[in-house]
Formats: sequence, C-alpha cells, structure tokens
Amino acid sequence: MSRILNTKIKPYILLIPALTILIGIFISGLIMGLVQSFGYFSVIGLKDFTLKYYFEVLTDKDFLQSLRFSFYISLISSVIAVIVGVILAYSILRSRHKKSIEEFIYKLPIIVPHTIAALLVYNLFSQSGVVPRIFYNIGIIDSQSQFPSLVFDRVGIGIIIAYLWKEIPFIAMVVYTILSNINDKLVEVALNLGANNRQVFWHILLPLIMPSIFSSFIIIFAFSFGAFEVPYLLGPTTPKTLPVKAYIEYTNPDLTNRPYTMVINMILTFISVLFVWIYSRTFKLISKYNG
Repeated sequence: MSRILNTKIKPYILLIPALTILIGIFISGLIMGLVQSFGYFSVIGLKDFTLKYYFEVLTDKDFLQSLRFSFYISLISSVIAVIVGVILAYSILRSRHKKSIEEFIYKLPIIVPHTIAALLVYNLFSQSGVVPRIFYNIGIIDSQSQFPSLVFDRVGIGIIIAYLWKEIPFIAMVVYTILSNINDKLVEVALNLGANNRQVFWHILLPLIMPSIFSSFIIIFAFSFGAFEVPYLLGPTTPKTLPVKAYIEYTNPDLTNRPYTMVINMILTFISVLFVWIYSRTFKLISKYNG
C-alpha cells in the first residue's frame, strides 16, 4: 500500500520545484499587474488606489474599437474554420485516399508556426505578392495596385486568412477523429431504412460530433482573441486588436501610462478566465451528454 502511495505521490513531489517557480512567476506578475491597474505604482509616486483608470479605459473609444475588432476577427475566423473543417473531415472520411490526405492535412499546416503563416499570407496576398503578379500576368487586372488590399486592411482579411491556415486543419483533425470512431452500423442501419447520405450526416453524424465541434470552437476562438503575433504582423494601424494595443501601451516610455496598460491586461486576463470557465462547463456537458 505504501509503495503504491509513493508511486502516485512521487511525480508530484518531483514537479514541486518547477511548479513553484512557474506558479510563483505567474502569480507575482498577476498581482503586480492588478495592483498597478488600480493606480498603485510607487516607483513613480502613485500610492493611491483608484478605479479611475478602469473607468477611463472602459469609456475610451480606441479601447472599445480594439475590443470589437478582436471579437470580430476571432468570431469570423472561428466560424469559417468550423464550417470548412467539418466539411473537410467528412470529405476525408468518405475519401478512398484517406492516408495521403491525412498526411497532407494534418502535418503541413499544423507544423508551420503562426509567424511563418503570417509571412506566407503577406507574400501571397499583399499587392506586391504572388497572387497579384499572377493576376496581372494573365490579364485579369491592369496593374498590381488594382488587386484589393488583403493585408494591413481595416477589416482584417489578412489576419483571418492566416488564422484559417492553422485552424481549419485543427478542426478537421478533431472532427475526423470522432467521425472515424463512430460505429458504422448506425450509418448502415440508416441507409438500409432509406436515408440518403445527406440525411445520415445531418441527423446521425452531426449530432454525435456537435460537442467536439463546440469545444474546438471555444479553443480556437480563445486563441485567436489572445494572439499577438499575427495581428501585429498583418493588422492595420487602426483599429488594433487588444493584445497589440496592450503591447504598444506597455512600450510607452512614459511610466504614468503603465496603469492604463495594466487595466487592458487585466481585462484580457478576465476574458481568458471566462473562456476557460466556458470550456470547463462545455466538457461537463459533453460528459453528461455521453452518459
């Protein structure tokens, strides 16, 4: 009994030094940011706690514009990724060349880092990129400047394309794993009773994969909302996404601006915690749904 107990406890004991450092850094940074967001920054003489920085940030038009832009980018890219990813997963399931498609879909886009994906989008879709050059050479446009600006644009098309490059394979991978493990007899029974392939998908397969689709949607939405590098490389000057705005505010040499930065960071932290809570609740619902 004591040997089994030691075996179970030993991994946690070995992790204590690393966890102490990691959690210590995280907690101390969080507390420091929270204190500074309330206006206490003794280094520059701010020693009074106040809510005025929260009030000013939450009523600032630039902040609200960045918040809306972040939600818009995350929502559009996540919805498109889910729709295309589910269609792709179902197509792979019905394909005769599953193995070769799996290798291409899973490995190529997922192993490419977001920074490289952003540079790829820039090289393809900027007005000096590959696609405008091809359109110009085959006579679709008279000059490369006629190609619509898809990078650094105010509606974030370049950012959305870069996210889709990574998110569609992720959704397809998750959904395909669930689809490939569904009992084939359910589909065979439905087909024998007269259902066609479309009815099988909408009335049997889709309800079974819906919990995984929803949890995957939350994951990619949360990631897109908090991501920094893609909006920083491909985003417009205005509006900025919230992480980019927080970074720019943090690099301001005027230290009296620091409480505003920390307010933005605390709001980002709150939204991230909210996503974690939603994700946790979703998993509980999935467990209940699966019995």
